[in-house]
Amino acid sequence: MNFRTPTDQDIQTAFAQGEAAVRDLVHNLANQIEELAQQLAKQGDALQAFQARLAKNSRNSGKPPSSDGYGKVKRTESLRKAGNKPNGGQPGHEGHTLQASAQPDQIETHDAAICVHCQASLVGIEASGYEERQVFDMPAIRIVTTAHRAAVKMCPVCGGKSTGDFPAGVTQAVQYGTAVKTWASYFTNQHHIPVERTAQIFDDLVHQPVSDATVLKASEELAVSIEPSTEVVKKQLRAAEVLHADESGLRVEGKLHWLHVASTNTLTHYEVHAKRGHEAMDEAGILGEFRGTAVHDHWKPYFTYEACQHALCNAHHLRELQFIDKQYHQPWANDMAELLLAIKAAVAETLAPAVSLSLPELEAFEQRYDEVVKAGIEANPIAAPAAEGKKRGRPKQPPPLNLAMRLRDFKGQVLAFMYDSRVPFDNNQGERDIRMVKVKQKVSGGFRTLEGAKRFGRIRGYISTASKNAKNVFEAIRDAFEGNPFIPSPETH
Repeated sequence: MNFRTPTDQDIQTAFAQGEAAVRDLVHNLANQIEELAQQLAKQGDALQAFQARLAKNSRNSGKPPSSDGYGKVKRTESLRKAGNKPNGGQPGHEGHTLQASAQPDQIETHDAAICVHCQASLVGIEASGYEERQVFDMPAIRIVTTAHRAAVKMCPVCGGKSTGDFPAGVTQAVQYGTAVKTWASYFTNQHHIPVERTAQIFDDLVHQPVSDATVLKASEELAVSIEPSTEVVKKQLRAAEVLHADESGLRVEGKLHWLHVASTNTLTHYEVHAKRGHEAMDEAGILGEFRGTAVHDHWKPYFTYEACQHALCNAHHLRELQFIDKQYHQPWANDMAELLLAIKAAVAETLAPAVSLSLPELEAFEQRYDEVVKAGIEANPIAAPAAEGKKRGRPKQPPPLNLAMRLRDFKGQVLAFMYDSRVPFDNNQGERDIRMVKVKQKVSGGFRTLEGAKRFGRIRGYISTASKNAKNVFEAIRDAFEGNPFIPSPETH
């Protein structure tokens, strides 16, 4: 429709033609105003959606920090509320101040040769006591070469030749020992140091240049050595009461792959796959046989596993609610965030061995939850279906309504932590476990081969499990090379 403002001549002509002409002129103006209002409403919705998309970042949504770009978002507000504790170490915190050793490895005595008062000679005078200061330092590190010689003897009876047995593991004419392979694997897999730099460390610290192939070979051998541990971890994860699951993108062979994690506070298993969904989870071989409660971030493929219970990450909900509150100015979002935190605090105050809140508390919180969800839906009327001939499918709903409806439809999964205190409030365990593996990609840019990525995932799962069980990581790697990989006890979780 072409919009045209009536001129004075148009108005005078209409009056001259009578009431019907004036009515047509007014109706025409009303139609134009209505169409303009509709266009403004559409533009307003589009502008709000655009502003909302720009406002989303890793602080107020599920977007990863890497998506924030170079203009990193300032941490001006946090989901955490200020407490009453003072800054710094809290009472009971174990310090790490350097303490003097009662049995030093070596002692150096520094004699007093001249009296500082009268300059008389003190040579030969017996000391009446000592003032001691201790220095903790590292000795020089160097490669030690051990030549293994198997004796060759001729039998005096039959004249046959016999050779002594070499130690297990000594199979080559020249080879590196367990310590070198442990160092190489420790640097590349625990601290994410690239292969070339790991080789440089050997050259700088022990004056023994090693090849990149040697460093890579060490990780290959470690991945094979930890296979018994990997299988036990997967078995224990399948039997766990609560399991955390998460996934994140990973660059492999220049293409997007997916890193999947399944973990508890004592166990970790990683799987690298070209797919993100159900196919990859099946190949990992954990969720299919899991019968406990899986905590995740509402990624739909998780819900295809119907034999287990599901709990949703409320840290994600708090970020989304914060976004709705700040961007759309809807009070119900802040009310829901405060309610979730209040339930979390109530659960934290519940004394063991109770597994949930009392029935009156549950009913009160459920009622408040339903009221807030209802307010969220009423604040966002559902869009009408598209007219015939228009775009097919369900009409797109605004983010506040989508969130309110999700909170309504998945109430049991959102409040799972309220019904069972063994279920955590959020999926921070899974997110923490996946975060450290992502560091490797930031350092190296990606993985050259899929097998290399899978191998790194298996080793990181072993390292993470050992660390969660208070096992020294370096010792856990060394033990694996020696044929005794760390295997967690089923009682630990």
